[in-house]
Amino acid sequence: MARPVWSGALSLGLVTVPVELYPAVADHTIHFHQFERGTSDRIRNRRINERTGEEVTQDEIVKGYDLGGGDHVLVEPDELDEIAPARSRRIDIEQFVELDEIDPWFFDKTYWLKPAKEDFAKAYGLLLQAMDRSEKAGVAKFVLRGKEYLAAVRAGEDVMVLNTLHFVADLRKPKDVMGKLPDLPKPRPKELDMALALVDEMTAPWKPEDYRDEYSKRVEELIKAKEAGKEIAHEEEPAPSADVVDLFEALSRSVKNRSSVKNRKSGGKEPKKKTAAKKPQLSGLSKSDLDKLAREQGVKGRSKMTRAELEKALKAS
Repeated sequence: MARPVWSGALSLGLVTVPVELYPAVADHTIHFHQFERGTSDRIRNRRINERTGEEVTQDEIVKGYDLGGGDHVLVEPDELDEIAPARSRRIDIEQFVELDEIDPWFFDKTYWLKPAKEDFAKAYGLLLQAMDRSEKAGVAKFVLRGKEYLAAVRAGEDVMVLNTLHFVADLRKPKDVMGKLPDLPKPRPKELDMALALVDEMTAPWKPEDYRDEYSKRVEELIKAKEAGKEIAHEEEPAPSADVVDLFEALSRSVKNRSSVKNRKSGGKEPKKKTAAKKPQLSGLSKSDLDKLAREQGVKGRSKMTRAELEKALKAS
């Protein structure tokens, strides 16, 4: 079992629950050592004084902030320690927000939060159910490994989820990165209709298990093959087609190709016509279920609606 990367207390008003933080994502990156080609000699990184060429130990190193023009401000480690955020053992929820108000742009890493002991399961379960029912996320700040983080605490499947968030100052706007964007011409109606038809053809339920890291798999195969003294044959990438120039024609072909793929998967049989489903009782549905129905029925402005407003809009649709 994994060890917690942080332990402390989740605080909401006067309610405090001791919790432990566990990483929800595993790193499957394949790591390599470095060797000099043609030898079995490892390459090591050392801290070298660029003027004397001599190696410097860690305790003789200070940090320097580049002012430009070869000038630096030197800062001692203990000076940074003095202004570092206090070693906090609390995740203080400052407010709650609608989860869909947080743009995915802000999300960074994902962690699980569990009660530190069985004794705290009741208070933990109460907060978890309140977050689940309200479908809101608690916004908090906490300190992890000497760095202060902004976080969103929300309900997952029988467990609390903590997502670290980027601060606004960390985010880069498109124009700051790419400069001026080109003026986008208005698409012709038939091109837009065909693009929407292609999107519709390619729409399917989200199944994350269908997607794999193919590159890492190939690296593993390469390593095993080289260990066994075998050669690896690589497939050549197909040459890009240059015969389609018209955008409408390209979209039309794409829609036809997707349709034929669906046909082959269904054995060439026509899809069965759906019988009219009995409308569910809206009063018994959660806000997320109502939001899903509203999305399917094309209800406008649904992201800013309360649960009651969603129910009213669905009844009117």
